Amino acid sequence: MSDPANLAEDMRARILEEPGMILGDADVMRALISANERAMGGNIVDLRGVAMDRLEDRLSRLEDTHKSVIAAAYENLAGTNQIHRAILSFLEPLEFDDFIRCLSGDVADILRVGRIRLILESHESELDPSLANVSDVMSIAAPGFCEDYAGKGRPPRQVTLRGVGPGDGKLYGPSNEWVQSEAVIMLDFGEGRLPGMLALGSDDPHQFSVNQGTDLLSFMGGVFERAMRRWLG
Repeated sequence: MSDPANLAEDMRARILEEPGMILGDADVMRALISANERAMGGNIVDLRGVAMDRLEDRLSRLEDTHKSVIAAAYENLAGTNQIHRAILSFLEPLEFDDFIRCLSGDVADILRVGRIRLILESHESELDPSLANVSDVMSIAAPGFCEDYAGKGRPPRQVTLRGVGPGDGKLYGPSNEWVQSEAVIMLDFGEGRLPGMLALGSDDPHQFSVNQGTDLLSFMGGVFERAMRRWLG
């Protein structure tokens, strides 16, 4: 076996040659500081050790914050790309039927939602008081329906994100128990026209919640309004 004295001399020479090897290892530095405190005795306070502990805690918190900021930035970038892809998808069709089919196909897939519903209000007297389904995507509603649905008794915001309880997903069809959360986007089609609404239903209860930002969906709603005006005009 190696002589302990020779081993210690080898370690000493290596440390003197590469001190950064020790300084860069947090576990080794922590062990050395603890050994130094034990050597000084319990009645002596090592202010440098206390300061180092505090600096280490602050560095750890700073690293956690840094990671959180980077993760949020990547998430925002991914969300922006997702919305841009959805917008390009529904701007591409040249016929209204293709435009509607695109909502239930490409746009729903890009946004990762189970179903998209487009609600347009109309003064037609023969309409059902609630909804008259034109297709699996679009329905016609009586005036005031969109505001009532989005606001539930309160003035609606441009974008409303919320959970959907059992029996509250009737907007998405008879088989609606899968709907766990939704995004409701109010649509303004211009002066002299009744408003509309775009509803996105998801089976993920956390996809749309009240504590999330709505800027990207507001932007998408603004583009969607302008696209719809081509067909309404």
